[in-house]
Amino acid sequence: MLRLPILVAAGGINSAGRTSNRRAFKRMVIEALDRRGRDETRTALAALMGTEDWAEQDSGTLVRRIEDSHFDPGAVPWARRVLTETPLDAEMPPTQITEGLPEEWSPRPGAGKRTAISLKKGSEILVPGARDFEVSAAGLLPTGFDPGKLYPSRNHPRGLQMTVFAASDVLADLGVDWSEVAARVPADGVSVYVSSSMGQLDESGSGGMLRGRALGRRVTSKQCPLGFAEMPGDFINAYVLQSLGNTGPAVGACATFLYNLRLAVQDIRSGRARVAIVGAAEAPVVAEVMEGYAAMGALASDKALRALDGLPDNARPDLRRACRPFANNCGFTMAESAQLMVLFDDALALELGAPVLGSVPDVFVSADGPKKSISGPGVGNFVTFAKAAAVLRDMLDDRSFAREGMVQAHGTSTPQNRVTESEIVSRVATAMGVDNWTVGAIKSFIGHSLGAAAGDQLSAMLGVWETGIMPGITTVDRLADDVATERLTFPLATSEIAAPAYALVNSKGFGGNNATAAVLGPGKTRDLLARHHGERSLSAWEHRHDSVQDNRGRLESERLQDQWAPQYHFNEGVLDNASVRLDADRIVLGNRTIKLRTDLPDTWKP
Repeated sequence: MLRLPILVAAGGINSAGRTSNRRAFKRMVIEALDRRGRDETRTALAALMGTEDWAEQDSGTLVRRIEDSHFDPGAVPWARRVLTETPLDAEMPPTQITEGLPEEWSPRPGAGKRTAISLKKGSEILVPGARDFEVSAAGLLPTGFDPGKLYPSRNHPRGLQMTVFAASDVLADLGVDWSEVAARVPADGVSVYVSSSMGQLDESGSGGMLRGRALGRRVTSKQCPLGFAEMPGDFINAYVLQSLGNTGPAVGACATFLYNLRLAVQDIRSGRARVAIVGAAEAPVVAEVMEGYAAMGALASDKALRALDGLPDNARPDLRRACRPFANNCGFTMAESAQLMVLFDDALALELGAPVLGSVPDVFVSADGPKKSISGPGVGNFVTFAKAAAVLRDMLDDRSFAREGMVQAHGTSTPQNRVTESEIVSRVATAMGVDNWTVGAIKSFIGHSLGAAAGDQLSAMLGVWETGIMPGITTVDRLADDVATERLTFPLATSEIAAPAYALVNSKGFGGNNATAAVLGPGKTRDLLARHHGERSLSAWEHRHDSVQDNRGRLESERLQDQWAPQYHFNEGVLDNASVRLDADRIVLGNRTIKLRTDLPDTWKP
């Protein structure tokens, strides 16, 4: 066995649609598809959105104005602090006068059964109101799509609803029934590393818990536990896979997806796991969350967008073009997304006939070292990017490395990012003798989904390999003058390209969280598998893969006809202490067995 981590499936949901079968990617490049590809993409969107009208599908996907289902950017609730200039009297039902009254309140019996209170001059009160929010663009899930309606969501936070959908989406993309995978792999041979960078901050999660009492609302028993950042992985383990395997996902700001991918690659390369599900889910289009990023000056405000385009103060900016990577820009565009990938070791992928979408030899993570600002970029990304490039250089022939690679950049649309990331990529290309790297920046279509962002980038890269189409940075007319371009090409129009041999997927996160994944394309991955396992094994894989593709096609047909629901197993097959049997060499949990093996070095033993 090579113990090469093979990408066998990708699933999820973002503002372009669902990830499986590269549907979201094809929405981004729909104008470049042939007629059949466009029709299938629109059919897939219709199943999600409940409309076959292309104008509605177009306006209801990708970056756009924030919809009322999230919050109205023209009337964001807020409260003003006011000091009373004269005494105030008021009456209210006694149920509103309970515990914790302010000291300056003087309750007394009022008319009927009501209670009267008096506030003296100078009392502080909060007056509810609303204001225009300075940011009105975001990458929202397709209009009309509500993941919570597809299963018994029981007031789950939106990020967890998206996770349940994404988990079933990635299994459908795999095309191999999970029961067959579980039968071939030990119970502890599966790793699940899925998280969010900020946790669940909407009303059903930590957000509702933190602001509940301040707004006079009840705090529920679910808000605290469902708000934890690792909860997306916990949901997959408990309610989708019912897994007893490895867990413990990472959190690394906007690099979270790649942090989790790194854990998976390490598990497969070490033999700790044969299967890994990795990813991130983020639902940050919440007024309070966006308020925090806006206060940092990190988001593209309507005012700044108007200034970029020379528009008058009363004009509405072109929100479709809010995200402008590597051009004159003013901040990033918030987005929601849940992206999951399944990786097998090479032997299992061949044995089950699984799709070979690519492979991930390694992922590198580095801190920034000394920093002037915790939110500003530092030098750590030089380390991760150069290490990942070096791995691919050593795996490929000189021509392939120098001429057949590309970069899926972090590309956030901030002035600091365009300068620092382009310089990093250009200087590494020069140092390693690369003739040219094509640089993609798909946030221009779908926005920045924080911890899930690299999952959006990697799933888009899978689309490039499948279709031979490169998404251009279509929201910009020209690059900014301070962008480094030596040995780099930044395509501003979507076009057909030759299949890259490899890709570098890059992330830069607040706090100095840098990560870069080295990814081999499907062609080079199959060449490596044939060289190691032999052509006979590849022929056997192709035979098994035909039936897997038939199953994938059947599942896709059901979903295009809207005859599909996510897998969600609540309170099914629950194990208790009585279900556990133990001896010195193994532990049996229901119908699953885990060997109590150790891999200690001989020098550690007595």
